[in-house]
Amino acid sequence: MRSKVFLVCTALAMAATAVSAQTSSSANVSTPSIEGVWRCQMNGLPAITLTITQEGGSLSGAVLFYLHRREPGKAETATPGVPEPLFHPKFDGKTLTFEVSHRRAHPPQTLESRPVRFELKLDGSEKAELVKEGEDDPNAPVFMLVRSQY
Repeated sequence: MRSKVFLVCTALAMAATAVSAQTSSSANVSTPSIEGVWRCQMNGLPAITLTITQEGGSLSGAVLFYLHRREPGKAETATPGVPEPLFHPKFDGKTLTFEVSHRRAHPPQTLESRPVRFELKLDGSEKAELVKEGEDDPNAPVFMLVRSQY
């Protein structure tokens, strides 16, 4: 009797695993995943770290910008700022749009600043371009981010 119960439980577990794998693989084919840790380096130093998660169907995350400094006669350094949460993240399958508070960027002159809007445009499965939305300057920086393991 116990062996029959064991066999039935094993069969049910295998069926559930197969359905789950099939569902997740078909979901990945139709919509690329944006989740993960995206990193950008400049001059061999960290410049941006963007973390994106999806729990319960909602996207969330945070971005960390690094301040680069070069003092005369010294090597360039990168100092992390304060991680800022993403506001209103939306992903359409190709582009993630989000806002970040600018209040703490350069106080006191930014205390009344509105959030800054960004777009992360996927360029393949593991690379993306981060651009500040509304930037009309053709010389405005475009940051290349690469998805990395957590």
